[in-house]
Amino acid sequence: MAQQQTIDIARFIDERKMNSFNAKVVILCFFIILFDGYDSVVPAFAGPYLIKEWGIANMAALGTAFSASLFGFLFGAALFGWVGDHFGRKTALVSASFVCGIFSLLTMTVGSLTPLIVMRFFTGLGLGGMVPLVLVLTGEYSPKRVRATMMIVMFSGITFGGVVPGPIAGWLAPSYGWQVLFLVGGATPIIMALIAMVWLPESLKYLVVSGNEQAVAPILRQLDPTIKIGPAPRYVLADERNFDKFRPGQLFAGTLKIMTPLLWVCFIVNLMSFYFINTWLPTVLTQAHAPHWLALLSTSIFQFGGTLGGLSVARPMDKMGMWPVCVLFVCGLVIAPFIGYAQHIEWLLGAMIFFAGFTLLGLQFGLNAVSAMIYPTSIRSNGSGWAFAVGRFGAIAGPIVAGVLLTLKLDIRDLFLFLFVPIAIGLLSSLVLARLYTAHGGTPQGSDLPLDRAAPAAR
Repeated sequence: MAQQQTIDIARFIDERKMNSFNAKVVILCFFIILFDGYDSVVPAFAGPYLIKEWGIANMAALGTAFSASLFGFLFGAALFGWVGDHFGRKTALVSASFVCGIFSLLTMTVGSLTPLIVMRFFTGLGLGGMVPLVLVLTGEYSPKRVRATMMIVMFSGITFGGVVPGPIAGWLAPSYGWQVLFLVGGATPIIMALIAMVWLPESLKYLVVSGNEQAVAPILRQLDPTIKIGPAPRYVLADERNFDKFRPGQLFAGTLKIMTPLLWVCFIVNLMSFYFINTWLPTVLTQAHAPHWLALLSTSIFQFGGTLGGLSVARPMDKMGMWPVCVLFVCGLVIAPFIGYAQHIEWLLGAMIFFAGFTLLGLQFGLNAVSAMIYPTSIRSNGSGWAFAVGRFGAIAGPIVAGVLLTLKLDIRDLFLFLFVPIAIGLLSSLVLARLYTAHGGTPQGSDLPLDRAAPAAR
């Protein structure tokens, strides 16, 4: 009797060469997340038009509308992470893109702040789902030796997307109104969702843990046309345990009981520091009488540095796991808190802003990759989604804390010194997390969950 063929999907993906199939996944996810980046920042560019057209005098109320998507993001990351682990990464990603696009289009119809806040909240639900899902899907199709690189290269699309609203606001909005900004922000995610429905593959690892064997073989042949698959193969994920039904407690199973809280702390403090700078930098520099051109371009310099920071950490993470993230935390600790001390030296101030972005946004790129690396396949979307959701508390707190400190009339040097505290906390947390990840061979954790609470990985 012939022996049943067994194919280890994780090993198959890790040992094969990259090809056009991988490029297709990365490119599609890049453009999906690019329009996520666009929709995240577009309200700031619509703001001046809304103030004039609606006669807004209460800037705090407008700020609430701007931050509404952050609250939506918080819930969307967890919600669509759950959908991704139960109904598939592709299904969840397409759904999130549709939600983002539909509510962005509906924003064109509003005429006051209250409905604007509602529309931005629901747009944020979609935005929150898109971010962890593109990371998970990209990571699950990337060989381990280049996994961090592929996720970070793909995720750089979000910073490119943040650049697009500026030209549209400058060229089209004067003629067609602020609505054109949300037209572009709504139509493009819907177009990408339709494209993804046709060309984006479902995660192979998800198909295995969900028992959908019939869909596995066609994708394997796309990845490797030379592969020989028998009539009734057995697909396994030999290095991972499959949870039968998601429960939040699974994020704290075994070693994850330490790793998950540490990851969440890293997300919270880094996003707090990032938004502390990114939201208020132009205003602070203007008040400190920095060169006008530098105040205007400060956010772009900060973002550009972050993009390079994220790309620079990709290959080192493939080779050394989490340790490059710790190095960026060290660099952030000696740069970001001291931005204000360069206020009177133009070139040095520009360089400090650039390298603050290099470290803080580069850190976030690296942490995003980590969130898709430490969890087993069956709870990976939930694990990554929860990390992004919890991290939103830091993103929301950063601008608020900076605003409170600004009301105290702090000097620019004293203002940024506050960042020493959260970045130091992040450094300590990342060192412990990196040591745990390395001690377990750089593999997904949670495999030591008791057998009566897990389902077999093989189908």
